[in-house]
Amino acid sequence: MQIVVRLDVMLARRKMRSRELAERIGITEQNLSLLKSGKVKGIRFDTLAAICTALDCQPGDLLEAVSEA
Repeated sequence: MQIVVRLDVMLARRKMRSRELAERIGITEQNLSLLKSGKVKGIRFDTLAAICTALDCQPGDLLEAVSEA
């Protein structure tokens, strides 16, 4: 099973750009881009909570478990 990051979908739904989100939660656009692309091995819970607060969503809206079949 693989965890897929759906941050780009939620950004589109909220009509927010990555730059704005990065500024709101206090991380660099580069780190946010790595998160969006799924190239990170983990995410801090405080960062996840900040993203959810900024986007008014739940962690399950951003992360999805997908079968690798």
